[in-house]
Amino acid sequence: MSDQNQTAPRVPKRIAAVIINSLKGGVVPRVGLPYITVGREREIAALLHDLELVKEGGASFRFLVGRYGSGKSFLLQTIRNHAMGNNFVVCDADLSPERRFQGTGGQGLATYRELIRNLSTKTRPDGGALNLVLDRWVSNIQTQVTMEDGLAPDAPGFEAAMEKRIMAVMGQIQELVHGYDFARLLTMYWHASIEGDDEKKALVTKWFRGEYRTKTEARQELGVNIVIGDDDWYDYLKVFATFLKAAGYEGLIILIDELVNLYKIPNAVSRQYNYEKILTMYNDTLQGKAHYLGIIMGGTPQTIEDRRRGLYSYEALRSRLTQGRFAQGGLSDMLAPVIHLEPLTHEELLVLVEKLADIHAGLFGYTRTITQESLVQFLAAEFERVGADTHLTPREVIRDFIELLDILCQNPGMKADDLIQGDFLKAPVDAPVGAAAKKKHAASSAAPAEEHDRFSEFEI
Repeated sequence: MSDQNQTAPRVPKRIAAVIINSLKGGVVPRVGLPYITVGREREIAALLHDLELVKEGGASFRFLVGRYGSGKSFLLQTIRNHAMGNNFVVCDADLSPERRFQGTGGQGLATYRELIRNLSTKTRPDGGALNLVLDRWVSNIQTQVTMEDGLAPDAPGFEAAMEKRIMAVMGQIQELVHGYDFARLLTMYWHASIEGDDEKKALVTKWFRGEYRTKTEARQELGVNIVIGDDDWYDYLKVFATFLKAAGYEGLIILIDELVNLYKIPNAVSRQYNYEKILTMYNDTLQGKAHYLGIIMGGTPQTIEDRRRGLYSYEALRSRLTQGRFAQGGLSDMLAPVIHLEPLTHEELLVLVEKLADIHAGLFGYTRTITQESLVQFLAAEFERVGADTHLTPREVIRDFIELLDILCQNPGMKADDLIQGDFLKAPVDAPVGAAAKKKHAASSAAPAEEHDRFSEFEI
C-alpha cells in the first residue's frame, strides 16, 4: 500500500475540493475527472472513435443507457473534457419540463438557449464561449489574409481580401437549411468587428443566442426579419457545426442528459412530437445530412425501452435502435447507436475508492491510514446490504465512502473497521437508517417487482 501511496498523482487542493464536494453531493465534478476515472475503457474508446468521425466531416449519434447513478453523467463529462481538449466546441443541456426538443410553450427554443449558454471550448470550459468563437473566426480570417495574401491590416486591399475569404465561408454555409440567414448575421458581426461597433456585436450575439422573441423585435434592432424559433433551432445548430470548422475548430459536440423528462410528458401526442425530433436528428447524422456534428444523449433503460411511453413507443425509433440477436449474453456492440452501461466491477470500484481515499487525505492534510483490507471490507459490506443487487450504484457507494472518510477525519481515534461493521451499512439501499426504514423496505419488497422498478425510475 505504501508504494501505491507514493506513486499516486498529487491532486491540487482546488481540484480535490471540487471532486470530493461534487461526489458527496451526488453530482459529477466538472474538473479532475482523469484523477478518478476507472473502467469504461470500451465505452470511452467507442465515443472517441465518434469524435474522429466528426473531425473528418462526418456526424455521429449515440445513446448512453444506464440506471440513475450508474455513471452516464460521468461518462458524458469525460467525453466533454476530452472533446474540448482536442479543439472541439461542446455544448450540453439537461432536459426538464421547461426544456424539451419540441413544445407549445417554447420548450424547444429553451433547450437551444441552454445549449448556446453552455457553449464551451478548451480556453473557456465553463460555458459562455459564443463571443469567443465569433471573435476567433474574425481573427482567423485576418491572420489568413496577413499570412497567405501578404497584406498588412493597414494595406489598401486588406479589407477587400478579408471580404473575399468571408464570402467563401458564406458560400459553404448558405447551401444549408437556414444557412443564408445564418451567413447574413455572421456578415453583420464581421462588419461590426471591423468598425469597432460593440453594440451591434452584442445585438448579433443576442440573435445567435435565440433571445429575440419576435421578428418585429429583430427587425427593429438588427434590420432582419428572421429569428431562431421553436421549430427550426436544430437546423441552426447544424449550420453552427459547419461554421465552427471554418472558425478553426474540429466540430460541435452536443450532450443531452435526463431524457427521462420526455418519458414523463403526460400527453402522448407531445411525447411523440419530441421523439420525432430525435428521429430527425438521428436520421440526419446517419444519412450524411449533418457535418462536423456529434450528438450524445443519456437516459435510463426504461426511458429508452418502455414500449408504452419510452423511445421504443415510437416505432420508427424502436426499429432503428433495438439491438440485434447476436448482442446477447454479455456481448455488447460498441458500434451500435445505443451503448448500455454495465455496472463497474468490484475490482474497478476498489481502485476508485482507493483513489478517493488518497485525494481525501491530500485535501484535508492527513496521512491516510485506511488499509486496502478495510476498503475491501467496506465494499463487501455495501454489496451485502438489502437491495444492493438491484439498486446499488456507484453513486451510492461513493457517497457512503466519502461520508466514512469524513467521519474518520473528524474522529482521529476511531477505526474504519468499527464503522464498517456498524449498523449504518446494514440499512437497505436508498432507505433512511433505522427500524422505520426496515419496515418501509419490507413493505416495498412485497410489491410486484415491475411496479417497484416503475416508480424507482423517478427517484432522481
